[in-house]
Amino acid sequence: MSRETGNASKIRVQFASDNYSGICPEAWSMMQEANAGHVLSYGDDEWTERACNLLREIFETDCEVFFALTGTAANALALASLCQSYHSVLCHRAAHVETDECGAPEFFSNGTKILLVPGENGKIDLDAVEKMVKVRTDIHYPKPRVLSLTQATELGTVYSVEELRAAGELAHRLGLRVHMDGARFANALASLKVTPKEISWQAGVDVLCLGGAKNGLPIGEAVLFFNRELAHEFDYRCKQAGQLLSKMRFVSAPWVGLLHDGAWLRNAAHANACAEKLEAELRQIPGVRVMFPRQANSVFLQLPPAAAAALRARGWRFYTFIGEGGARFMCSWATTDADIAALVADMRAVLAEEAVHSG
Repeated sequence: MSRETGNASKIRVQFASDNYSGICPEAWSMMQEANAGHVLSYGDDEWTERACNLLREIFETDCEVFFALTGTAANALALASLCQSYHSVLCHRAAHVETDECGAPEFFSNGTKILLVPGENGKIDLDAVEKMVKVRTDIHYPKPRVLSLTQATELGTVYSVEELRAAGELAHRLGLRVHMDGARFANALASLKVTPKEISWQAGVDVLCLGGAKNGLPIGEAVLFFNRELAHEFDYRCKQAGQLLSKMRFVSAPWVGLLHDGAWLRNAAHANACAEKLEAELRQIPGVRVMFPRQANSVFLQLPPAAAAALRARGWRFYTFIGEGGARFMCSWATTDADIAALVADMRAVLAEEAVHSG
């Protein structure tokens, strides 16, 4: 059983994670098409080729594209390809590669060290990055090699184009490669209303781990190497790590459905809009404090423990181990106005009860 899910039979609707949502219709229909007849295996199929070409068209560059089953595999293998075991990766202290990958980046890189950097609202402090790189240059210190950025961040904020360019310029000036954990890249893109290239390779990103499972896919993430030289023998890493599927079409075909007519951005924009509406409704409730700027598809609240427990007793699920102790409410492509109204009503009720008991 996952953390903080409790008894699944009691779940009415959910705001714990966008992972909870099902497969969006566009991905589902393309998966059904891919199920017809016999198809070449191990990625030598038309669906995988179409998905790769769509990603190249969307990002407007001839990048190398690979698919992995999970975000953990995508991030860990990508970082391993950028480092030697004696190197280090700099990331925000709340970054997923530090807090939620169970040591996978270190494992697949044979020991590359993760160095944590502070920063407000989930965004990495570039002055701290430079200090971390320059604090030691002797052979006894793990040599900094990669700057890892999360877009959108673990706290639901979004790096602007200018912020990413500044990070990319600094990283390359310091001899660092730039990795982006883009589990919610589509949400950031929908928020900023820019082109994919502007917040990826044009901003200095060398490799992007592009999320799909949180945006309507059944499974699978894409790893895009904008610096093609860094993808050397990455296919061998994928095979060794169990990420080369014999029936790869069932990972790549849903990507075709998600990408070919823009469903990935519609899904992300819908999730963002739901979070915006949820935040606006919650701010009208006495006792609610929003912890971080809402810029993507999550809302973080500071809730009294008793109120959080009362909400869970009513069947709601949300995480409190992310975001400095706050309660995270995440919207997805499948969130509805009715879901939001029901949560807001129960939030209003439990906070009113809390006010009576504490007053």
